[in-house]
Amino acid sequence: MERIDVVIVGGGLAGLSCAYGLADSGLTVLVLERGDFSGSKNVTGGRIYLEPVRRLLPDLWDEAPLERHVVRERLTLLGRTNSTSIDHYSDRRDQRPYPSYTILRARFDRWLSEKVAERGGFVIPQKRVDDLLMDGKRVVGVTAGDEEIPARVVVAADGVLSFLAERAGLRRDFEPEDLAVGYKEIIHLGDRKIEDRFNLEPGQGAAQLFVGAITGGMMGGGFIYTNKETISLGMVLGLAPLTRLQNGIEAYRLLDAFKERPEIRRLVEGGETVEYSAHLIPEGGIRRLAGLVRDGMLVVGDAAGFGLNMLVTVRGMEYAMISGVLAAETIKRAAQSNDFSASTLSHYEYLLKRSVIIRDMETFRRSAEILKNPRLFSLYPQSVCDLLEKVMEIDEKPKERLSSTVFKELRRNILTLRGIKDLWSLRGI
Repeated sequence: MERIDVVIVGGGLAGLSCAYGLADSGLTVLVLERGDFSGSKNVTGGRIYLEPVRRLLPDLWDEAPLERHVVRERLTLLGRTNSTSIDHYSDRRDQRPYPSYTILRARFDRWLSEKVAERGGFVIPQKRVDDLLMDGKRVVGVTAGDEEIPARVVVAADGVLSFLAERAGLRRDFEPEDLAVGYKEIIHLGDRKIEDRFNLEPGQGAAQLFVGAITGGMMGGGFIYTNKETISLGMVLGLAPLTRLQNGIEAYRLLDAFKERPEIRRLVEGGETVEYSAHLIPEGGIRRLAGLVRDGMLVVGDAAGFGLNMLVTVRGMEYAMISGVLAAETIKRAAQSNDFSASTLSHYEYLLKRSVIIRDMETFRRSAEILKNPRLFSLYPQSVCDLLEKVMEIDEKPKERLSSTVFKELRRNILTLRGIKDLWSLRGI
């Protein structure tokens, strides 16, 4: 078989962004996707922040099949029988260019693969890659069944469990602490119900995160994102605490209990679940990153470990697209000198260090460690809810001063030696 210039394994956001950046460069680009089509097995919460990628891919967004632009951010702390919500609206987020959108990957990724094809790239679905093709220590292609597909450079975009990165020695062995599992339902409600229930104008969207009693003290939380006609409702749970559970509770039962909460029940009432999906999420942060290039190969997106839990949001999709574009820039530069050695491809690492990806991951390098503290997901959400319940409560007894009520509650659970240590652990975040 004639040698391909670039073989990209994985037709998700990272692989397709790389292909899109290469497809009009004169290089032959082949994307091999295991699913029935790009996006058929990709999962997100999901919301994408466009500001980090708009400059890198400026001609994509006017016609992209995005859902709603997010104008409302809600954070809800859940106690066992009470809750506290912060609802933040911003005019800035309601002005073009909108900074972030909700997104459905099955629709968006399929559309992006068509854009790659329009620019001259080839996206081959239902193609499972089995191994790297090696010439000594150099990657020279991939194998798919009995077929050998030689290439000048291979891009591993095959997701968080990338076996290509593992085979190339570019991925560390996983520990359960390095991963979370996200799972969700897409529930059809119709646009009018969504706008009524989430206090939105037509086209506007909301993103709501939930932390507290729903995870039973495990690291994680719940989320709702409003799409045009549906909502994405789900949970993210740390894999390590989930596997340590002694009572063996299934994750889907936690999601069912989440939907039965009074705060959620009215939001989903009358809705029809039209899709269910789950996905592993890299949570190891920058400390788990391994090498990103070797002779004839680069690693991008989730396969490289480019995911970040920033405590109030989880980043990944824009990191995938940025890394794909930077890989494409590196490959085009390498093609000019016909040199795809690790030394030349290391320009990708240089670009990443100057990008928002590595800078963010450096800034939040301690977040994975902080998130191991179960009190963040049990004691503190419950304490805030109990404090506000007492402040608001009126009964037959004379009311104490508000300052006395607040101080007693803070002293009981937060202004303790343990609480002060937990607050101190947040320094630098």
